[in-house]
Amino acid sequence: MLVRGRVLSFKRRPQGAGDAAAYTYLEDGVVVIDAGRVTEVVDAGEIGRVGGKGVVLHDFSGKLILPGFIDTHIHFPQTQVIASYGEQLLEWLTRYTFPAESRYGDPAFAAAQARFFIDELLRNGTTTAVCYGSVHKGSAEALLAESERRGTAMFVGKTAMDRNAPPEVLDSARSAHDDTAALIAAWHGRGRQKVVITPRFAITSTPEQLEALGSLAEAHPDCLVQTHLSENLEEIATVRRLFPERADYLDVYDHYGLVGPNSLMGHAIHLTPREVRRMSESGAVAVFCPTSNLFIGSGLFDYKGLEGGPHPVRLALATDVGGGTSYSMLATAAEAYKVMQLRGQKLSAIEAFHLMTRGNAEALGEPDLGRIAPGAHADLVVLDSTATPAMAHRLAAGNGDIEEELFVLMTLGSERNVCEVFIGGRPQGLQQTAG
Repeated sequence: MLVRGRVLSFKRRPQGAGDAAAYTYLEDGVVVIDAGRVTEVVDAGEIGRVGGKGVVLHDFSGKLILPGFIDTHIHFPQTQVIASYGEQLLEWLTRYTFPAESRYGDPAFAAAQARFFIDELLRNGTTTAVCYGSVHKGSAEALLAESERRGTAMFVGKTAMDRNAPPEVLDSARSAHDDTAALIAAWHGRGRQKVVITPRFAITSTPEQLEALGSLAEAHPDCLVQTHLSENLEEIATVRRLFPERADYLDVYDHYGLVGPNSLMGHAIHLTPREVRRMSESGAVAVFCPTSNLFIGSGLFDYKGLEGGPHPVRLALATDVGGGTSYSMLATAAEAYKVMQLRGQKLSAIEAFHLMTRGNAEALGEPDLGRIAPGAHADLVVLDSTATPAMAHRLAAGNGDIEEELFVLMTLGSERNVCEVFIGGRPQGLQQTAG
């Protein structure tokens, strides 16, 4: 299979705008795919060499071809609480989230929601996501099964919480351990699926549950750990009351063996200097969720302070639906830019697109994702930068520079710009392809 268009992929993390050495860009390129992986990326002039009998050409000449977007923090059971009015974090969970998640104990309901969820991700160009399920083991199973059917790579955890929530969304220390262990045995590394160890956050897990999940993390060092950290000031104060013996919020997780290079710490807005140092030395990832942070009123993430300070912290970018207000990584990057503007910081387009692709793949420890290069999974998104009249009008006044185009895409873009998505080299039929 050949996919033709303007091919963009990153070689390393950009140092800022204008760092052209960080990426490769072919104005008229061809991605050569065999058995679900990229085998070559060549100039279109070589079609005669790489084509031939039985080779299918998908011609998107003039469109941008990038690695499929990767979302590093999203809640599968919260698709029907997105855009819920008027609360900050703890009240939002009680009023909207917990009632919605209680429905996911029904296998038929969870399966139907899994179909919608992956449909919506693909419509927005997202081919891989790190997902929270509900407390019900079946919710994770439903999403993993749907992802396996579709061929996507999903990293899924059964959310664990055994206190400070309604009974219908509580488990126990033992069941959280056993259910997650069973998911790991059945699903982790099955095809492209992965299982994530998932305490919701310290407020809803007893010390016994955190200890049980920490033992799982020790037993399965190839599993990611995902949780929430320092999102909201009231949340932080509550954690301090629940764990007075710990130095700070991060130390709660650290004490139970849940902090390390596989740890994805959602939000991480209000970190103490000690927490920043410990995040840096442990290799844990701070996950920037800008639309959620703004919508729920949590605060402004210190991107450049964490990335470039004396104790640099690994970073990732995520939608955090349903606290987040868009499934689109393009729209998420636009809000990230605005958050950083309010902090007196800059986010260039190439830094943002690196985050959405190779940067997020590196945060997950997945070198075969997030890039278009020989050996990588052929997960691609095809974008039309002129999909709306306003975008076409804006770009008509530009200078044709690829970084300017990317900035317009991340500022004004949405699912309307997604022409097609390829999963393991298979087109998903979002738009009729030519050629």
